[in-house]
Amino acid sequence: MRIFDAHFHIIDFDFPIIENQGYLPPSYVIEDYQNETADIIVLGGAIVSGSFQGFDQKYLLKTLKQMGSTFCGVTQLPFTVTDEEIIHLNVKGVKALRFNIKRGGSEDLSKLDYFARRVHDLVGWHSELYIDAKEIHEIASTIIKLPAISIDHLGLSEEGLPHMLKLVDKGVHIKATGFGRIDLNIKNALKSIYEINPNALMFGTDLPSTRAKRPFEFGDIVLIQQLFDDQATDNILYKNALKWYFK
Repeated sequence: MRIFDAHFHIIDFDFPIIENQGYLPPSYVIEDYQNETADIIVLGGAIVSGSFQGFDQKYLLKTLKQMGSTFCGVTQLPFTVTDEEIIHLNVKGVKALRFNIKRGGSEDLSKLDYFARRVHDLVGWHSELYIDAKEIHEIASTIIKLPAISIDHLGLSEEGLPHMLKLVDKGVHIKATGFGRIDLNIKNALKSIYEINPNALMFGTDLPSTRAKRPFEFGDIVLIQQLFDDQATDNILYKNALKWYFK
Protein backbone atom coordinates (compact mmCIF):
# COMPACT_ATOMS: atom_id res chain seq x y z
CA MET A 1 0.00 0.00 0.00
CA ARG A 2 1.20 3.51 -0.81
CA ILE A 3 1.79 5.73 2.21
CA PHE A 4 1.86 9.43 2.97
CA ASP A 5 3.60 9.44 6.34
CA ALA A 6 1.65 12.17 8.11
CA HIS A 7 3.88 12.31 11.19
CA PHE A 8 7.57 11.66 11.71
CA HIS A 9 10.57 13.48 13.14
CA ILE A 10 14.10 14.17 11.94
CA ILE A 11 16.56 14.86 14.76
CA ASP A 12 19.78 16.41 13.54
CA PHE A 13 22.33 17.43 16.16
CA ASP A 14 23.97 19.78 13.67
CA PHE A 15 21.13 22.09 14.76
CA PRO A 16 19.86 23.16 18.21
CA ILE A 17 18.33 20.36 20.29
CA ILE A 18 16.78 21.35 23.62
CA GLU A 19 16.44 19.00 26.59
CA ASN A 20 12.72 18.76 27.36
CA GLN A 21 11.33 17.57 30.70
CA GLY A 22 14.68 15.92 31.38
CA TYR A 23 14.65 14.14 28.00
CA LEU A 24 17.18 14.43 25.20
CA PRO A 25 16.25 12.49 22.04
CA PRO A 26 18.61 10.27 20.04
CA SER A 27 19.97 11.39 16.70
CA TYR A 28 17.67 10.40 13.83
CA VAL A 29 18.75 11.82 10.50
CA ILE A 30 17.21 11.45 7.04
CA GLU A 31 19.23 8.34 6.24
CA ASP A 32 17.96 6.65 9.41
CA TYR A 33 14.36 7.35 8.40
CA GLN A 34 14.90 6.16 4.84
CA ASN A 35 16.55 2.94 6.02
CA GLU A 36 13.78 2.21 8.51
CA THR A 37 11.03 2.76 5.92
CA ALA A 38 12.79 1.04 3.03
CA ASP A 39 10.31 -1.85 3.02
CA ILE A 40 7.17 0.30 2.76
CA ILE A 41 6.09 2.58 -0.07
CA VAL A 42 6.43 6.09 1.38
CA LEU A 43 5.56 8.56 -1.39
CA GLY A 44 5.57 11.67 0.80
CA GLY A 45 5.02 12.86 4.32
CA ALA A 46 5.02 15.51 7.02
CA ILE A 47 8.16 16.25 9.02
CA VAL A 48 7.02 17.41 12.45
CA SER A 49 8.99 19.67 14.79
CA GLY A 50 9.27 18.17 18.27
CA SER A 51 9.30 19.84 21.68
CA PHE A 52 13.09 19.42 21.74
CA GLN A 53 13.46 21.58 18.60
CA GLY A 54 11.67 24.65 19.89
CA PHE A 55 11.36 27.40 17.32
CA ASP A 56 14.40 26.37 15.23
CA GLN A 57 13.56 26.39 11.52
CA LYS A 58 16.98 25.72 10.02
CA TYR A 59 16.91 21.95 10.57
CA LEU A 60 13.46 21.78 8.99
CA LEU A 61 14.38 23.82 5.92
CA LYS A 62 17.47 21.66 5.34
CA THR A 63 15.41 18.47 5.70
CA LEU A 64 12.68 19.68 3.34
CA LYS A 65 15.22 20.61 0.71
CA GLN A 66 16.81 17.16 0.89
CA MET A 67 13.61 15.12 0.96
CA GLY A 68 11.88 16.83 -1.94
CA SER A 69 8.55 18.37 -2.88
CA THR A 70 6.31 15.47 -1.81
CA PHE A 71 7.29 16.13 1.80
CA CYS A 72 6.18 19.10 3.88
CA GLY A 73 6.91 20.57 7.29
CA VAL A 74 4.94 21.07 10.49
CA THR A 75 6.61 23.74 12.56
CA GLN A 76 6.47 25.55 15.88
CA LEU A 77 6.55 29.34 15.87
CA PRO A 78 6.18 32.17 18.38
CA PHE A 79 3.07 34.27 17.81
CA THR A 80 5.34 37.28 17.34
CA VAL A 81 6.71 35.83 14.07
CA THR A 82 6.42 38.20 11.11
CA ASP A 83 4.14 37.62 8.15
CA GLU A 84 7.22 37.64 5.95
CA GLU A 85 8.75 34.70 7.83
CA ILE A 86 5.52 32.69 7.64
CA ILE A 87 5.31 33.33 3.89
CA HIS A 88 8.98 32.36 3.49
CA LEU A 89 8.43 29.08 5.36
CA ASN A 90 5.35 28.34 3.27
CA VAL A 91 7.32 28.78 0.05
CA LYS A 92 9.95 26.38 1.40
CA GLY A 93 7.36 23.67 2.08
CA VAL A 94 6.04 24.21 5.59
CA LYS A 95 2.27 23.54 5.64
CA ALA A 96 1.15 23.52 9.28
CA LEU A 97 1.65 25.07 12.72
CA ARG A 98 2.03 22.85 15.80
CA PHE A 99 0.92 23.45 19.37
CA ASN A 100 2.61 20.93 21.66
CA ILE A 101 0.41 21.05 24.76
CA LYS A 102 1.58 17.64 25.98
CA ARG A 103 5.32 18.38 26.01
CA GLY A 104 5.74 22.12 25.56
CA GLY A 105 8.35 23.78 23.37
CA SER A 106 5.75 25.56 21.24
CA GLU A 107 3.60 28.66 21.54
CA ASP A 108 1.18 28.80 24.49
CA LEU A 109 -2.32 27.41 24.00
CA SER A 110 -3.77 30.80 24.90
CA LYS A 111 -2.61 31.99 21.47
CA LEU A 112 -4.39 29.18 19.59
CA ASP A 113 -7.43 31.12 18.40
CA TYR A 114 -5.45 34.12 17.15
CA PHE A 115 -2.49 32.21 15.73
CA ALA A 116 -4.41 29.40 14.01
CA ARG A 117 -6.60 31.93 12.23
CA ARG A 118 -3.61 34.07 11.30
CA VAL A 119 -1.58 31.33 9.58
CA HIS A 120 -4.66 29.95 7.84
CA ASP A 121 -5.70 33.34 6.50
CA LEU A 122 -2.15 34.20 5.44
CA VAL A 123 -0.92 30.97 3.82
CA GLY A 124 -3.67 28.34 4.23
CA TRP A 125 -1.97 26.33 6.98
CA HIS A 126 -3.90 24.14 9.39
CA SER A 127 -2.85 23.85 13.04
CA GLU A 128 -1.95 20.61 14.83
CA LEU A 129 -2.47 19.86 18.50
CA TYR A 130 -0.46 17.37 20.53
CA ILE A 131 -2.84 17.10 23.47
CA ASP A 132 -4.45 14.47 25.65
CA ALA A 133 -8.02 14.52 24.39
CA LYS A 134 -9.39 14.34 27.93
CA GLU A 135 -8.36 18.02 28.18
CA ILE A 136 -10.04 19.00 24.91
CA HIS A 137 -13.40 19.84 26.41
CA GLU A 138 -11.78 22.93 27.95
CA ILE A 139 -11.03 24.37 24.50
CA ALA A 140 -13.57 22.56 22.33
CA SER A 141 -15.66 25.69 21.78
CA THR A 142 -12.56 27.41 20.39
CA ILE A 143 -11.47 24.48 18.21
CA ILE A 144 -14.80 24.01 16.42
CA LYS A 145 -14.75 27.64 15.29
CA LEU A 146 -11.25 27.43 13.79
CA PRO A 147 -10.80 26.88 10.05
CA ALA A 148 -8.60 23.74 10.11
CA ILE A 149 -7.36 21.62 13.04
CA SER A 150 -5.83 18.16 13.46
CA ILE A 151 -5.03 16.19 16.62
CA ASP A 152 -1.99 13.93 17.05
CA HIS A 153 -1.82 10.28 18.14
CA LEU A 154 -5.56 9.47 18.29
CA GLY A 155 -5.87 11.91 21.18
CA LEU A 156 -3.76 9.64 23.42
CA SER A 157 -6.36 8.43 25.95
CA GLU A 158 -9.54 6.37 26.23
CA GLU A 159 -10.99 9.00 28.55
CA GLY A 160 -10.54 11.61 25.84
CA LEU A 161 -12.09 9.61 22.98
CA PRO A 162 -15.70 10.85 23.40
CA HIS A 163 -14.51 14.47 23.42
CA MET A 164 -12.42 13.88 20.32
CA LEU A 165 -15.23 12.18 18.41
CA LYS A 166 -17.41 15.26 18.89
CA LEU A 167 -14.70 17.29 17.17
CA VAL A 168 -14.34 14.77 14.35
CA ASP A 169 -18.04 15.36 13.66
CA LYS A 170 -17.19 19.07 13.27
CA GLY A 171 -14.42 18.44 10.70
CA VAL A 172 -11.32 18.03 12.88
CA HIS A 173 -8.78 15.57 11.43
CA ILE A 174 -7.05 12.90 13.53
CA LYS A 175 -3.61 11.37 13.13
CA ALA A 176 -3.55 7.58 13.36
CA THR A 177 -0.03 7.72 14.76
CA GLY A 178 1.98 6.72 17.80
CA PHE A 179 0.19 3.43 18.51
CA GLY A 180 3.00 2.58 20.93
CA ARG A 181 2.47 5.68 23.07
CA ILE A 182 -1.31 5.79 23.51
CA ASP A 183 -3.63 4.40 26.16
CA LEU A 184 -6.86 3.45 24.42
CA ASN A 185 -8.54 0.73 22.39
CA ILE A 186 -6.93 1.47 19.03
CA LYS A 187 -9.28 -0.67 16.93
CA ASN A 188 -12.37 0.92 18.44
CA ALA A 189 -10.94 4.43 18.07
CA LEU A 190 -10.04 3.93 14.41
CA LYS A 191 -13.44 2.48 13.51
CA SER A 192 -15.34 5.13 15.47
CA ILE A 193 -13.48 8.00 13.80
CA TYR A 194 -13.86 6.52 10.32
CA GLU A 195 -17.60 5.99 10.77
CA ILE A 196 -18.08 9.65 11.66
CA ASN A 197 -15.83 11.08 8.94
CA PRO A 198 -13.99 8.79 6.49
CA ASN A 199 -11.75 11.71 5.49
CA ALA A 200 -10.50 12.42 9.01
CA LEU A 201 -7.95 9.67 9.69
CA MET A 202 -4.33 10.19 8.58
CA PHE A 203 -1.70 7.52 9.18
CA GLY A 204 1.85 8.29 10.25
CA THR A 205 4.77 6.22 11.52
CA ASP A 206 5.71 8.61 14.37
CA LEU A 207 9.33 7.57 13.78
CA PRO A 208 11.63 7.50 15.65
CA SER A 209 8.87 7.16 18.28
CA THR A 210 10.63 9.24 20.93
CA ARG A 211 9.52 8.44 24.48
CA ALA A 212 6.97 5.87 23.26
CA LYS A 213 6.51 2.60 25.15
CA ARG A 214 7.26 0.85 21.89
CA PRO A 215 8.38 2.20 18.49
CA PHE A 216 6.46 2.01 15.22
CA GLU A 217 6.23 -1.46 13.73
CA PHE A 218 4.86 -2.80 10.45
CA GLY A 219 2.01 -4.38 12.38
CA ASP A 220 0.54 -0.89 12.82
CA ILE A 221 -0.10 -0.78 9.07
CA VAL A 222 -1.37 -4.37 9.03
CA LEU A 223 -3.90 -3.48 11.73
CA ILE A 224 -5.41 -0.79 9.49
CA GLN A 225 -5.49 -3.20 6.54
CA GLN A 226 -7.34 -5.74 8.67
CA LEU A 227 -9.94 -3.24 9.91
CA PHE A 228 -10.79 -1.57 6.59
CA ASP A 229 -11.36 -2.44 2.95
CA ASP A 230 -8.81 -1.49 0.30
CA GLN A 231 -10.36 1.87 -0.54
CA ALA A 232 -10.69 2.92 3.08
CA THR A 233 -7.14 1.74 3.78
CA ASP A 234 -5.80 3.83 0.89
CA ASN A 235 -7.65 6.85 2.25
CA ILE A 236 -6.16 6.41 5.71
CA LEU A 237 -2.63 5.54 4.61
CA TYR A 238 -2.37 8.00 1.74
CA LYS A 239 -5.19 10.12 0.30
CA ASN A 240 -6.57 11.84 3.39
CA ALA A 241 -3.24 13.25 4.52
CA LEU A 242 -2.14 14.16 1.01
CA LYS A 243 -5.28 16.27 0.55
CA TRP A 244 -4.94 17.77 4.03
CA TYR A 245 -1.35 18.93 3.60
CA PHE A 246 -1.38 19.76 -0.10
CA LYS A 247 -4.73 21.51 -0.48
